[in-house]
Amino acid sequence: MTEIVVRLDVMMALRKMRGRDLAAQIGITEQNLSLLKSGKVKGVRFETLARLCAVLDCQPGDLLEAVSPESD
Repeated sequence: MTEIVVRLDVMMALRKMRGRDLAAQIGITEQNLSLLKSGKVKGVRFETLARLCAVLDCQPGDLLEAVSPESD
């Protein structure tokens, strides 16, 4: 089964952005940002995704990646 991997931490590192600053700019709590970064959420609002992309100057595909399991 294909799984969605969140690459938000990678993009934040590339942009040299701290979680506190990003959370404040997109209007969510640091705790919710942390849950999003770890992939421990069942969904993300398009509005939140759009804000992340605007602040980090990226595309949704830079933040989310579909990964297929290795076939044996």
